[in-house]
Amino acid sequence: MRTSVSTTEPQNLGTGGRPPERPSLGELVARVSDQFTRIVRGEIELIQVRAAEKAKQVGVGAALFAVAGLMAFFALAVLIAAAVLGLAEALPAWLSALIIGVVLLIIAAVVALIGKKKLEAGEAPSAEATKANLKADVDAVKKGLSS
Repeated sequence: MRTSVSTTEPQNLGTGGRPPERPSLGELVARVSDQFTRIVRGEIELIQVRAAEKAKQVGVGAALFAVAGLMAFFALAVLIAAAVLGLAEALPAWLSALIIGVVLLIIAAVVALIGKKKLEAGEAPSAEATKANLKADVDAVKKGLSS
């Protein structure tokens, strides 16, 4: 013999005979909004932690790079001193130091001229050039609108 279950009555399997209460649409929207806010806050906190870690790594890297630059500066100074001492074997010490100093000044002048040319090439366009470019852009737009 079979027992049939009525389809009009809710089935309460393991709920103690009481139908489960369903949240209203407003409650569901509030829950979703609250959960979304929590997720966004969590993501923002995660981004902040990651940014702090990156900043720390960049800071350490920059410090190490500065130390390497300082060591290279001192190494260059030692090499210059070695050049003066090496030249002093053939000439008087004052003359070898003078020759090395003049060579370094010539190198510095050449590097400065190259730097000046690079700076001039990278300057912002003048006001006249900007006006001419703007006029050309306006003319191109007018031509495009008229066709």
